[in-house]
Amino acid sequence: MLPVELDAQQQGTTLTLRLRASADLFWFRGHFPTLPILPGVAQLDWVMHYGLTRLAPGKAFASIDNIKFQQPVPPDAELELQLHWQEEKSLLSFSYSLPGHDSVDVASSGKIRLC
Repeated sequence: MLPVELDAQQQGTTLTLRLRASADLFWFRGHFPTLPILPGVAQLDWVMHYGLTRLAPGKAFASIDNIKFQQPVPPDAELELQLHWQEEKSLLSFSYSLPGHDSVDVASSGKIRLC
């Protein structure tokens, strides 16, 4: 249920991943039949997976402080996921962007509190 990881770069407490949301992922089935998009719950699942395995091992979900879904993510889209872990605040910030030819559109962003 994870995307294809195309690239990963980590600098301290910031992780930047380039991902492909393959059309054959479970998440696209039935969401929605005529115009499939990546559900927000899938985006959050990936944030938690990469955040907990690479930036904050041993931590667990506590709450969502803030979240915005701004652009739909279509099947086979390439995404850039940027994660930033603030240990002193127990806060995992994230931003998904859809790189275009001339611009970058933010697909979603938010902050998740861990414990």
